[in-house]
Amino acid sequence: MVSGGTRAVARCDALGVAPYSDMEGGLFRAYLTPAYAAAQGRLAEWMRAAGMSVRVDPAANLIGRYEGMNGDAPALLIGSHLDSVKDGGRYDGPLGIMLGVEAVDTLHRVGKRMPFPIEVIAFGDEEGSRFPAAMLTSRAVAGVLKAEALEVVDGEGVTLEDALSLHCHASGGWHLCSPTMHEEKEMPAFAGVTQFLEARRAAPLAYLEAHIEQGPVLEAESLAVGTVTGIAAQLRYQAVVTGQANHAGTTTMPLRRDALAGAAEMLLAIERIAKDDASDLVATVGRIEALPGAPNVIPGAARFTIDIRSGDPGRRDGVARHMLAALDGIAIARGLMLSVELVHDLPASPCAPALMDIMDAALANAGQPPFRLVSGAGHDAMVMAALCPTAMLFIRCKDGVSHNPAEHVDPADAEIALQVMLGFIDRLGDSFAAD
Repeated sequence: MVSGGTRAVARCDALGVAPYSDMEGGLFRAYLTPAYAAAQGRLAEWMRAAGMSVRVDPAANLIGRYEGMNGDAPALLIGSHLDSVKDGGRYDGPLGIMLGVEAVDTLHRVGKRMPFPIEVIAFGDEEGSRFPAAMLTSRAVAGVLKAEALEVVDGEGVTLEDALSLHCHASGGWHLCSPTMHEEKEMPAFAGVTQFLEARRAAPLAYLEAHIEQGPVLEAESLAVGTVTGIAAQLRYQAVVTGQANHAGTTTMPLRRDALAGAAEMLLAIERIAKDDASDLVATVGRIEALPGAPNVIPGAARFTIDIRSGDPGRRDGVARHMLAALDGIAIARGLMLSVELVHDLPASPCAPALMDIMDAALANAGQPPFRLVSGAGHDAMVMAALCPTAMLFIRCKDGVSHNPAEHVDPADAEIALQVMLGFIDRLGDSFAAD
């Protein structure tokens, strides 16, 4: 018999190709696209086979519910995201969902019910790969999404409202392209983008997310899994450097106000300052653009992003101030103008101490040395922390590679993760019953 961990990995692989991908020769599953709807339909079938009822909430999150002994008790949510970055890996997000389905399937096969319901939730647009609003649907569920955030458009000029409407109508209401996906409580007809905010829910018992580490720590420690202590605080800026565009052949070097050359010096300053801090802090310039972008024109403007992260919010903010001051100095010395806009400010999100202790105990019971680590990447769990206590389990990935087709998870590690999750659920049930 195939193990649950092996099947979870195989299902992620199955969703890595057409019709579950929007690109040829790789994986890109953007929120509310045909590939996304197809993946939801397939996932719904797996949820039903595991003994769950299935529904879709107003933000188009797919939710499978396994009833507990007390249907009125708050539910344990197990989730992650179904969307992917362009040309991404198959396990970033979906593996956590598939392991949630496998955990419920294990309980269902032996007829076991917990004192509380379990809901497996597949979030959308966590990556922000379609709309410029990361963790869009988990923010709706947590009740921290503002109405103005719904006024977004994708790179093709499609509004969120139009995308939701098309998703609804193209899939026959909220049945999501699957003739087997009929629910007793059907979703009403699409009522406009404001219905998105109705995804907000009352506080669950807890939220559990299993996710590939997306880093090299577990592999370096020769460990399959680890308990996450929290998610690092993040800052993201958009910087614009303005100089003077001019002819590349007739403007002498002393007379140039080259925006791209200035930006290049700024990038190196960002790297140097982050390295000199010698801590967990990281800083990344992931996108840069020169304008007007002609080979025979000195760039008159350059735009780039700055991403700064640390488990210590005070350290993050202090280093950010140092960097911005250094960039100002470079701009002044080169006769350039610099504007910097704060785009993203996410506070550190610690996991619940009591749930970390339960996770450590589940690790030990599964024969794994308890090990704790911080997440430098953002996850839906950091949003859900505003709604309920959260726990995260990291799973080793080969060479720490993620957001890349080379992303790889050993099925044996996924099986270990599944056993840890089952142990976590059991211990949470004991704790719930004791209360």
